[in-house]
Parts: sequence; structure tokens; C-alpha cells
Amino acid sequence: MTGVEGLPDLEGLTARVHETRVAVIGGGMAGLVAALEFAKVGLSVTVFEADDHLGGTVRSAVVAGVTVDVGAESYATRGGTVRALVDELGLGDAVVTPSAGGAWVAGLAADGKGPDAAPLPTGGVLGIPANPWDPAVVRIIGRKGAWRAYLDRLRPPLTIGVDRSLGHLVRGRMGEAVLDKLVAPVTSGVYSARPDDIDVELAAPGLSAALTRAGSLSGAVGNLRAGAAAKGAKAPGSAVEGIEGGMFRLVEAIRARLEALEVDLRTAAPVAALERDGEKWRVVPAAAPSAEIGESAEIRIPEPEASESDAILPRTVAEQPFDAVIVATPEAVARQLLAPHAALPTAAPTVPPVVEIVTLVVDAPALDAAPRGTGVLTVPGSHTAKALTHSTAKWEWVRAAAGGAHVVRVSFGAQGEAPATEGLDDEAAARLAASEASALLGVDLGAVRGLHRARFVQSQPASVLGRAEYTGRARAAITRVAGLGAAGAWLSGTGLAQVVPDAAAEADRVRAALLWGRSEGAAE
Repeated sequence: MTGVEGLPDLEGLTARVHETRVAVIGGGMAGLVAALEFAKVGLSVTVFEADDHLGGTVRSAVVAGVTVDVGAESYATRGGTVRALVDELGLGDAVVTPSAGGAWVAGLAADGKGPDAAPLPTGGVLGIPANPWDPAVVRIIGRKGAWRAYLDRLRPPLTIGVDRSLGHLVRGRMGEAVLDKLVAPVTSGVYSARPDDIDVELAAPGLSAALTRAGSLSGAVGNLRAGAAAKGAKAPGSAVEGIEGGMFRLVEAIRARLEALEVDLRTAAPVAALERDGEKWRVVPAAAPSAEIGESAEIRIPEPEASESDAILPRTVAEQPFDAVIVATPEAVARQLLAPHAALPTAAPTVPPVVEIVTLVVDAPALDAAPRGTGVLTVPGSHTAKALTHSTAKWEWVRAAAGGAHVVRVSFGAQGEAPATEGLDDEAAARLAASEASALLGVDLGAVRGLHRARFVQSQPASVLGRAEYTGRARAAITRVAGLGAAGAWLSGTGLAQVVPDAAAEADRVRAALLWGRSEGAAE
């Protein structure tokens, strides 16, 4: 498409833009970001979301009169992409950082010796300490554990890339105490994954090379942190920001921008199938909406073991054809929609965990002093909850909104472990969550004013062993199909810092092929 002297035919391109129709299936953050990328250049965009609300895991609820986040409450600052989106949408002045105080780890005294809970040491990476003799580290792993960890300094270094498993690396070099009481609480609480299943180089880029240079794992951690500090950055995964009033404001801002760009936003609109119509695509709606379709449906969701045929509802009348489609749904639904058109890998390397977050608003004056920081992680197997966030201690805006009450979020469920709230009614779930929170925080919570339950199928982090190869094959298969794209946490890995730039890049790839007629893999 060229004009005078090889320049683009701008009139022809403008006409093509306005005539091009794109469907985005899924109204979570990946779908909304993709829709925005298409709409901002003038394409006609329709978003189909199965739930009755947009945002996916970014959502809010009113609990005992307090409006709070009941899904994602923050974003990692790495890469700067999410912050750039926040600024673009006019929310830059509302960005906030967590209060000082840090996290604790609980469930330490399985042998009946030492404290049951202690502050999580600073100065580490993924829980791996830079100094095993740091008093905060010794308090958790004991002197025996510290001596074992110190042997790391005397062991020969590894060749770069030989030991990919985080759990195997830490166990071999620093011992079980570091692995079980420092590293496992972090990977389980943050990623819902076991240390043995985490790829070292993906979770902490540069750690393997630093180990070879430093000659010890603790030395490598120290070097990584020193290098990050010299650049004015935080260690891998350690810096987060939030939005005053709640992360759900980001969804509201994107929705307002999309509406201003005349995007057709449809909620309670599940999709049954994608069909080819010549060079175009038809989106076949399902017969009726279902709150059970989606990565973040509240209270009830499809279990991982459910057959994929159960995920999609019967068809109704098909839409008018679209020039391109982005599938931005959870993995089970995405695979069913994509499989007839792309040769996807047959199975994922791990089963996504089911997680339930129980948000409580409580009267607990004993929590005014934030006795255990901004949250608590647990040693796997020590408690039924995997983690707790003391929201009124972590976020000043939540403290102000709560008016003297306290907001705590208790998380249940991890890889290979169903949530302990499974099958419980709300009253029983509230009792369990309050009991776990009291144990983790070391105080009696007192009266529960309100409860909210949100249940998610949590996509595995990109750092899980084998995940990168799996998603690479899936992406390659999708890329080979003209006019087809896919985004979402199952491809990018969990967290807005990965979902947002990945969705923008995938939309840009499909958009370039549509408007410039380039091959799917061509650079713009």
C-alpha cells in the first residue's frame, strides 16, 4: 500500500483502518489493553466478556461499607509498562507505595523450638539470604541452619545454566532450612508454586551467572542486589505500587477511554466458538451468560480437572465477520477456541492452582500497631492459609477508608492443594479465615463486620520449569494463523507487569499485519 514516491497511501490506509473490525474475546486486563491498542488507531473493536464485569482479577467489592480491592491490589514496577499505562490514563497522581513494615513468615516452630513467626529478612532474592549469619535470618533458620547455609561459601560454583530448579539449587547449596523456611513461603505465597518447579534464571535473571562469578549462592544474591542498587533499582520482584482508592480504578479508567473511542464493550457475553469465513472470522456467541466462565469468577469456577467441553456453552446466532480476533481468556477457554485453528501443544507442564481470597473487615484494636507488618507468608504445610495481607497496615488509603476497622485478606490454595475453604458456606469460611488470620497475626481479630470471597484459577508464573517452552510452542502455532492472536496470563505469566506489555505487543503484531499487509512475524 504505497503512494507517491514509495510513501504509504495515507488515504487508503485511513479507509482501511475504519473498515477493519477486530474482536477481543475476554475483558480482563489483557483483553482491555489489547482493545485499547486497536482502538487508539481507529479500528472498530468489539470486546466479549463472559462475566458481568470487566477487569478479570482486578476487581473491587464493598465489604462492610468499605470499598476495597478483592483481586489484584498492586503491580510490580519492573519494566515501567504498567506505570506508563497508569500515567496515560490520568491516574499518575494516584499512585501510592506500600507502607513500611514488610512481611513476616509464620509456621516456623514445627519442631517446637524457636519462634513461630518472625519478620522476613530483607536483603535477599526470592527468600535466598545474602548473609546466612544476619540475625534476622538466624532467628528463622536457627544456628544449625545458618551453619549449613554457610557451607555454600565452601562449595564449588556451578556452571551457568546447569541447575535450573530453584528448589534443587537452594537445597544443594544452602540446605533444607533456607529452602523450607525462607524460599518456599515466598514462592508458595506469591506464585502459588513449589520451589522445585521454579526456573532459577527466569525467576531471578542473572542469578546463575552471578553464582559462577561469586562462587557462592549467597554471594550471588549480594552481587545482584548491589548491582540493582547501583542502578537505583530494586532486587527482582521486590518493588510494587498501587493506586489510591484501589487498583480497580485502572479498569474504570480503561473502560472510560474505550467508551470514548467507541469500542463495543459487551459483558455477560460468553463465546462458544470461532469460525473461519474466508479470510475473516466469525465469533459465535454462547446461548446464555455464565459466571462460571473465566479465570476469576467469584465463588464458583470450573475446576482444573473439568473437561474442556464443559467450559463453552451452546451456540446462538453468529456475529458479523471480523478481520482479526484476539483471544484473551483463561487457558481452558482459550485452548477450546484456538484448537480448531492452531496446532497447540497437547498439555501444559503443570495444573494451574485454584486460589480463594477471603477479605474480612474486622474490629481489632490490637492490629492498630501492625504487630506483624503488612502481611504474613506461611511455611507450606504449617497453616491452612498460604498468606495474609494486612491491607490497613499496607495501604494508607485503606486505613483511612476503613474508619478504625481493619481489612485483612486471607489466601487459600496453592499448587496441588485445593483451598481449605472448598465446599464451605460463607459463615464457615468466615470462621476459618478469622481463625487463620488470628493465628498468623498473633492477636484475636474480634468481631467480623463483613466478608467477601473471590475465587480464581491462577495461571502459572512464567518462571515455572517448562512453561516457557510450552507457551513458546503455543505462540508459534497461533502466530502462523493469519488474523489470530492470543494474550493473557497463561501466555505471559502472572502479574500485570507481564500481562500488560505482552497484550500490547500481541495487539501490535496483529494490527501491523492487518494494516500493512506484512507477514505475522515481520518487524514493524
